Amino acid sequence: MQIADKYNPQETEQKWYDFWLENKFFHSTPDNRPPYTIVIPPPNVTGILHMGHMLNNTIQDVLVRRARMQGFNACWVPGTDHASIATEAKVVAKLKSEGINKSDITREEFLKHAWDWTDKYGGTILEQLKKLGCSCDWDRTRFTLEDKMSRQVIKSFVDLYNKGLIYRGYRMVNWDPEAKTNISDEEVIFKEQNGKLYFIKYKIEGSEDFLSVATTRPETIFGDTAVCINPNDERYAHLKGKNVIVPIVDRIIPIIEDDYVDIEFGTGALKITPAHDVNDYDIGQKHNLQMIDALDDDGNLNDYGLHYAGKNRFDVRKQIAKELEEKDLLLKAEDYMNKVGTSERTGAVIEPKVSVQWFLKMSEIAKPALDVVMDDEVKFYPEKFKNTYKHWMENIRDWNISRQLWWGQQIPAYYYGDGENDFVVAENIEDAVKLAQEKTSNFQLQASDLKQDQDALDTWFSSWLWPMSVFDGLNEPENKDINYYYPTSDLVTGPDIIFFWVARMIMAGLEFRGKVPFKNVYFTGIVRDKQRRKMSKQLGNSPDPIDLIEKYGADGVRVGSLLSAPAGNDLLFDEDLMLQGRNFATKIWNAFRLINMWNHEDKPLNDSDKQSIEWFDNKLNKTIVEINDQFEKFRISDALHLIYKLIWDDFCGWYLEAIKPNFGEGISKEVYTKTIYFFEELMKLLHPFMPFLTEELWQAISERSTDEALVIAQQKKADVFSENIIKNFETSEELISGVRNYRQTKGISPREAVEVFTNATEFPNEAVVRKLANVSEIHFGTKTDKPSFTFLVGSAEISIPLSENLDLAEEKAKTEEELKYLKGFLISVDKKLSNEKFVANAKPEIVEVERKKQKDAQDKIALLEEKLKTL
Repeated sequence: MQIADKYNPQETEQKWYDFWLENKFFHSTPDNRPPYTIVIPPPNVTGILHMGHMLNNTIQDVLVRRARMQGFNACWVPGTDHASIATEAKVVAKLKSEGINKSDITREEFLKHAWDWTDKYGGTILEQLKKLGCSCDWDRTRFTLEDKMSRQVIKSFVDLYNKGLIYRGYRMVNWDPEAKTNISDEEVIFKEQNGKLYFIKYKIEGSEDFLSVATTRPETIFGDTAVCINPNDERYAHLKGKNVIVPIVDRIIPIIEDDYVDIEFGTGALKITPAHDVNDYDIGQKHNLQMIDALDDDGNLNDYGLHYAGKNRFDVRKQIAKELEEKDLLLKAEDYMNKVGTSERTGAVIEPKVSVQWFLKMSEIAKPALDVVMDDEVKFYPEKFKNTYKHWMENIRDWNISRQLWWGQQIPAYYYGDGENDFVVAENIEDAVKLAQEKTSNFQLQASDLKQDQDALDTWFSSWLWPMSVFDGLNEPENKDINYYYPTSDLVTGPDIIFFWVARMIMAGLEFRGKVPFKNVYFTGIVRDKQRRKMSKQLGNSPDPIDLIEKYGADGVRVGSLLSAPAGNDLLFDEDLMLQGRNFATKIWNAFRLINMWNHEDKPLNDSDKQSIEWFDNKLNKTIVEINDQFEKFRISDALHLIYKLIWDDFCGWYLEAIKPNFGEGISKEVYTKTIYFFEELMKLLHPFMPFLTEELWQAISERSTDEALVIAQQKKADVFSENIIKNFETSEELISGVRNYRQTKGISPREAVEVFTNATEFPNEAVVRKLANVSEIHFGTKTDKPSFTFLVGSAEISIPLSENLDLAEEKAKTEEELKYLKGFLISVDKKLSNEKFVANAKPEIVEVERKKQKDAQDKIALLEEKLKTL
């Protein structure tokens, strides 16, 4: 069968992807096979493929394709996340560009714009995943805001509220002034920033004396309601019970005492602004202080800010410092490195803010979710992430689940009055009316009398249900899909969302189904550039994966990504790895072309063929065992390296060379059949990593029916193998390499046959050695007096009489130079081993390495001295 001279991914990839889709090879329905299930970590609906996605989804596809080829009913559920903050920000910006403010339109109008935006830009990333070769069950594609999914989110909220786990409370939250919503603690990224520490004079009431107070945020003085000192600070003992006057504001506030104050920091006197600092809020609660919120939702000063009202908080910081200085109320300002909380989504500096929010009690549901990980019911790969998980779960805080957004599931709380508890929680307005009537005993209440909470739920409150909700597990808890596919098998994700998503999914799975949501979690590393910087659009250091696919082919990019992606460790991106992936594809293509070119003849197997086939058969089975072991440990990169070596070195480098017919001759039909069998088994092993190339070659080998496609072919189970046969062939490889090395170093043509003298009584795989080393005669148990090139293979000494064309004087000089180097090297090793301190304190394996060096050097010196005699 003729195939093209070169492999062309552009012609191949779309053809086979369409073929797989048309024949529903990725689609899964429950049957009698064991299920293998993966749910995709849903990317943002308006996102595009980046390098992290590419690595993560390649790994998922490798696992899914391999499971499919091992007899499992493989189901990979794709989908996207509505991404409340990110998507709403984009829609708000689009409306702004059209002269429309969000505040000027209704929620319904805004949501129409948001759905239009999602319909237009959503799903791009899923189409890009198809280019990568992802074998998702696209019929099962889910979106976290679609009706079925939203119903389950609302149902879970009502259930948790009725269990007393969700409550409404007045708390300090992290306010994002750009997104105009609060965010959870996990969404706050702390960054070091250069700032100033301002030392401000707070005058003592009724006195000209003052108290010096240090702050990094002078713009918050408008919210000051106390100054706090440590009760053990003797410097301020005389001020206990007195008041101070807030600078500029001229408000009289008390001096209070609390152990919280660090005597050593700043001046030891702390201004307390309960509405603008988490710790101040706690102190304010403890001491029953007034709460003054001086900032609006945009991060601007409000009317409490007096003449600064309407101005941005950071502008006010500069201006107020100047005013304080002019009024002789600023003692000094020092440079200060400060850790500032910023929003993960928008990058805006977070403003602590007190507001009424909805919270989920975490301590009760966190405990079982911690236990299942610590007991390995859910296994983490690498295991080191168990400690990270444990630390967070043991120090968990209640989850703030409400967001001041419209894009998302609207909180199902319905208000019928202005009182703090004048609300009911229900799945729909009809149920809410009934509950409100019962609660108030007012059976005249109607739907129009109720007003639904304006806030939306945190996006993660939707995606924590993902392994259940994609199978409609909360709407229909006993449906056949949820009972068959849940718990899912493996989760592949990044360690950066271990708290946002992984921990919460485990909690939700145990809470709603009494089962963990998955059995294994594989944490990928972060893709970094050569300078170890995280790849990002902002830094401009991230290539477009689609461009890479166009350049190197999807298979080349997949292999290039995985070659350096050890579990849990960062991947240092190098485009040369993509080139290596493409070169690997070329190597395999050319190997098949070579096999395809040979004529088949009716002739028996020769000894070289028999020995080569026997060896490769055993080598293949041993490697399958090793590959399976690496997959069990989630060492995907190591499994690929094993396959890479098996194909490049063992199959192409040794096996094909060993069975290659002599010029002008053909190959035995039996050898050809066996070689094609080996090639097919290699394509099955490689298919999960390089699906397009392997399917193309598989279909080129012979006519296949649709049911015989490689994508659903079953991988070979490992048979027993002989370690002895494999080791013997490795000895043969050493022998052949030694002879080839002689030819290379002495400039001898490979066509010039050589004779070999050896103290060995036999060579393993002698026929292969004779063929590949081009040996005319082997003199076993015989020494030669002729000038020779000599080397060791184990305890066997191999001597090749030097070609008559060689300059013996030059050879003697080279040998003496090599001998001099080895003797010097041996002195250094002897010195190390005669050092009793080294031998006593070094690890046994290190001492053993040095002893081996010593033995090798002694053996080589003996050989070279013998060689000199012949020269």
